[in-house]
Amino acid sequence: MAVSRSSGRSLQLEMNTQDCVHSYSSPPVNGTPQTPSAQVISIKPPEPERETWSNKLDFVLSVVGYAIGLGNVWRFPYLCYKNGGGAFLVPYLLTVATCGVPMFLLEVSLGQYQSIGGLGVWKISPAFKGVGYGAVMQCIWLDIYYIVVMAWALFYFFNSFRENLPWGECNNWWNTAACASPYRRQELDCWQEPVNATFNGSYCLLKGEVYYEKNLSDPVREFWERRTLNISGGIEEVGEVRWELAGTLALAWIFCYFCIWKGVKYTGKIVYFTSLFPYVLMFILLIRGVTLPGAIEGIKFYIYPDINKLSKVKVWIDAATQVFFSYGLALGSLIALGSYNKYNNNMHRDTMIICAINSCTSMFAGFVIFSVVGYMATIQGKPVEEVAAAGPGLLFLVYPSAILQLPISPLWSGLFFMMVLMLGLDSQFCTMEGLITAVVDEFPHVLRRPGRKEVFIAVYCVVSFLIGIIMVTQGGMYVLVIFEDYAASGMALLTLIFFECIAIGWGFGADRYFEAIKDMIGYYPFLWFKLCWTVLCPAVTFGVFMFNVMNFTPVKYVDYEYPWWAHFIGILLGLSSMLCPPGYFLYYYFYKTEGTFQERMKKICRPDLEKTTEKTTASRIETML
Repeated sequence: MAVSRSSGRSLQLEMNTQDCVHSYSSPPVNGTPQTPSAQVISIKPPEPERETWSNKLDFVLSVVGYAIGLGNVWRFPYLCYKNGGGAFLVPYLLTVATCGVPMFLLEVSLGQYQSIGGLGVWKISPAFKGVGYGAVMQCIWLDIYYIVVMAWALFYFFNSFRENLPWGECNNWWNTAACASPYRRQELDCWQEPVNATFNGSYCLLKGEVYYEKNLSDPVREFWERRTLNISGGIEEVGEVRWELAGTLALAWIFCYFCIWKGVKYTGKIVYFTSLFPYVLMFILLIRGVTLPGAIEGIKFYIYPDINKLSKVKVWIDAATQVFFSYGLALGSLIALGSYNKYNNNMHRDTMIICAINSCTSMFAGFVIFSVVGYMATIQGKPVEEVAAAGPGLLFLVYPSAILQLPISPLWSGLFFMMVLMLGLDSQFCTMEGLITAVVDEFPHVLRRPGRKEVFIAVYCVVSFLIGIIMVTQGGMYVLVIFEDYAASGMALLTLIFFECIAIGWGFGADRYFEAIKDMIGYYPFLWFKLCWTVLCPAVTFGVFMFNVMNFTPVKYVDYEYPWWAHFIGILLGLSSMLCPPGYFLYYYFYKTEGTFQERMKKICRPDLEKTTEKTTASRIETML
């Protein structure tokens, strides 16, 4: 017997001779009928029904919140000004068209077509299931280090509730004798003295001591390095746990747990706040920023096009890498979020809308950031390029320094770090959703039982928190950089995206996949996508990968050079996901198939329908063959 839903997904309840054991009554003994043994019918338990989004807006806002994260705020504006301002949009938009949008559509539709997570979807091209395993590893590494940024943001947010922001003063216990605000340097007694025959040095009198001006320390930097991180001299000196950061890290994990523990119907309501509220905050910060003196100069510096920059290969590489990161590709999260759609949802239209929002948000964030950077440059009397920064330096050095000069600075500080927290939060829990969905769908009879998914998520959060503790020690920043540049690196993402294209474009076949999309939405997508999946995107990812290999330089943190063993560990972490696709392909070829090379390749490219638990999905795939 079977119970099915009109949407096409079915819940199968099968009963056959292997599922049922019938006992029988023993024959009479001496005319006395024997009590029949209890009749036992063992029925294979039905697979619990898979949930879907309550409505379309839940899905759209979840994906918007996932794709739009801290990279849109702290990386894109910096890359834009560094690589030619408005001219950077040329390679950026070309990469969006050739890789970003096509891969976004492929991943969302892949999940929607099969209604299953990032591991199960590869039954469509079983030899490439290693892509799913690689994505799971990427999610683990990313979850562990990305949430530390949220812990820092929470620490700054809590420290914003003071009459005077603690990073604006030099009379705190963590400040050094050389602490002096760059905004008050003009109040110091400074003079020029010859250092050698060709150079004069600037010296200042501070608290009765003479300091070389370049050795003066900024209170904002001292709060970041000495109060927040209490950073050690290197990765060899792990030092003590920063218990305040451990507390904010635990709080961040608790937030994420309660955002996803009850499934997508619950998560879909949370994203109404976590996805939309950052836009309100960014708009408020933009209005304040453009009213500051020097804001226009900062914005001009951000958008002024330098066409000559386009002749540099590094500019094009930066554009491609930014697209892959900011669109959240190859992590299985888009597959997971798409898998909760109804079968006939128009994901083609959704993709166009969401990708447009993503790119426009990156550009919009540039105006928010550079209006304030221009103001800082004006106040400090420095060129804009000396003030601009990327990554944590922008969030925890540049912007906090600018906030000090605003009226009611604690209010602006609280708003800014709340925005950072919201941007990081939905990206974090949607990345977690990608991993959780993949594992739960791989073991549905175990993890879809009442209460078990919640326990599994709790265990994952606790274990990840315990691993992440090392990143909130005194040497934690050095560990985090290893994770960021090696474990969850661009090269790992490029590898997974390349094999994704090969699996669908050439393994399953782009023509077949076009038919699958037509079956869902009623029409074929743009033919351009077929060209991208089969030729352009594999070529771009392979080219960028090879460029990174040939120009590889060991990672550094500021001027600190890591020991060889730290690089070795980092490379191993990166290989843990990069080797999954080719490794699983070789395993499948040699141990899962038999026959000649041609026969093996035919089996490799054929969907594994025997492992398809959803009968309707199996029939859909079979019609494409």
